[in-house]
Amino acid sequence: MASTKTKFAVGLFVLGGVSIALLGIIWLGVTRYFEKGHYYATYFNESVQGLDKDSPVKYRGVSIGRVAKIGVAPDEKLIEVVLKVESEQKLGSDMEAQLKSVGITGSMFIELDQKKEGEPDRSPPLNFPTKYPVVASKPSTISELFHGIDKVLTQFSTLDLEGISDALKSTMGSLNHAIIDANVKAISTNLESSIERFDTQILGRVESTTSLLEHHLAITAQNLEKASVNLNRLLELIADQPSQLLFGEPPPPRRVEPDDEK
Repeated sequence: MASTKTKFAVGLFVLGGVSIALLGIIWLGVTRYFEKGHYYATYFNESVQGLDKDSPVKYRGVSIGRVAKIGVAPDEKLIEVVLKVESEQKLGSDMEAQLKSVGITGSMFIELDQKKEGEPDRSPPLNFPTKYPVVASKPSTISELFHGIDKVLTQFSTLDLEGISDALKSTMGSLNHAIIDANVKAISTNLESSIERFDTQILGRVESTTSLLEHHLAITAQNLEKASVNLNRLLELIADQPSQLLFGEPPPPRRVEPDDEK
């Protein structure tokens, strides 16, 4: 009997728990159904990976709603994102939506902002009727980055690399010739300058040596002239008195001192 009461109590407890859970789910659904808000649709021509239902919709960083629905557009090319703006703010034609990422988690949200003055509408063209008012969209930052890289690669592939290489080789050849010519001119100039300095030094030394030689020659000439005069005198003396060549003049008489006589 106790076992039957226990089973009944457990069953009643489980039934009560399930009933409470169902009532909570129904209450949440009804509450969300009666929530105030305005629905808008925006369309993206790129992947919305990381964007989920109930992802935040923010206006300049302030949450104003959530994503109500994500699906493929009727043209089967674009992605349709239905936004539910739960604030009193209404989105006009001056607003645009953009996909933004949350840090490095990979999660995405919708960022709303006003168009800059003079900025063109970059949202994809629509060729089908829409159920909700349309908010213009613009490519995400990552999409623009990859688009820029693709554009650069496309332009790079169209470059005439062979022509550029030939032009570069020609330029390098001309530059090498110019450098060689400049080096030759520099060497020639240095050589001429060295020769001029060498000539100047040699000429200076030659002039100095010549001056010194001329001085010595002048002294030698003077000495020769004196020797010649002395020789002429000697010859004249011998011619007049030949005996002097052999005997010469007698020496002067010696004076004898008194001490010497002793």
